[in-house]
Amino acid sequence: MTRYVLRRLAFAALLVVAVSSGSLILARLSPGDCVTRAGQSSGETERLRARYGLDKSIGAQYVDWLGRIALGDFGDSCLYDRPVRELVPERAANTAILAATALALATFVGIPLGVVSGSRRRGPLGAAIRSVSILFVSLPPILTSLFLVFICARTKWLPIAGMRSASVVRGDEFADLLRHLIVPASALALPLAAMFERLQSQAMSEAMAEPFVVATAARGVPRARIVWRDALRVSLGPVTSLYGLVVGTLLSGSFIVEVVTAWPGLGSLMLNALRGRDVYLVAACAGAGAFFLACGTLLSDLALGAVDPRAAQ
Repeated sequence: MTRYVLRRLAFAALLVVAVSSGSLILARLSPGDCVTRAGQSSGETERLRARYGLDKSIGAQYVDWLGRIALGDFGDSCLYDRPVRELVPERAANTAILAATALALATFVGIPLGVVSGSRRRGPLGAAIRSVSILFVSLPPILTSLFLVFICARTKWLPIAGMRSASVVRGDEFADLLRHLIVPASALALPLAAMFERLQSQAMSEAMAEPFVVATAARGVPRARIVWRDALRVSLGPVTSLYGLVVGTLLSGSFIVEVVTAWPGLGSLMLNALRGRDVYLVAACAGAGAFFLACGTLLSDLALGAVDPRAAQ
């Protein structure tokens, strides 16, 4: 098992390095740069190009960047005039808050609905839940976020912009943070909850047909106790084995939702970096997204190895 974990950690590190390196090179190859501005003297432009390493060749800049990363220096952002290692963790915390909230919502909505629909295959309630789930599981988060933003813009029920970084929110502003969090978290959680419902419903349907469940029902045990204690315990396996992968895709896939809903996370930071050709910031944001995905994949692999030791060989 130790060798298995070390192999997965090595793969995760390789993924982060590959994604961030490719992003830096592609950002450098794109036309324009972040230091050339209208009305700026040529001397000032050359000074800024030298400061951010843009006067070097791509190969030389990349080697210099790798050396600085080994020392914990990810470069400076020319858009924000701040070290990248300060900007990215701050925005990554906001993305993590959004993803954790969406995962909690999806779990507490999707799994109970899956239990109900899976244990009531022939009833109208189960059919209604399945129909709604199929609708939402077919919608990408960008469509759900656009729909929710449209509703809030028309009704003014919830704010859809203007949220500061969650790391600088004071205690008396926590309620405002929650109000800003509802729209982006719901946009991420609705398709995920639908997916959880579909998986849990299928697993619950199979669990209800297990011989020990049928035998328990034959002894006169109340149906609610059978469903929410015996069958639920057996049916949770398929869903929990996917949690690690879901966490990774949530953290890396929330970027477009953050842009649409103006949530100050890695997504909006990455978009600004791409627009401004901020090569070090682009590389760091891409690397952070790959890190989240790698961590989620590692958790999923570890869960699979715990359930099936043969997968860890």
